[in-house]
Amino acid sequence: MDARGLRCPLPVIRLAQRAGECPAGAVLEVLATDPAARADIPAWCRMKAQEFLGAQDHTGPDGEHTAYHVRLVG
Repeated sequence: MDARGLRCPLPVIRLAQRAGECPAGAVLEVLATDPAARADIPAWCRMKAQEFLGAQDHTGPDGEHTAYHVRLVG
């Protein structure tokens, strides 16, 4: 899910919307440029009892972003 360029709280809102559309066990990747997502996405996972798998920073031709991975528990 591409949330690059979106400011807080939109990356987490988009994650929550997508999570509602996916089955348990699915792994969602959220691409974000907002620095607040580094705290917001793991916090959302804790509040919603989802599994935060980690984050990876990327730099490429389209700029810098972080990829967050979340496994939907149920």
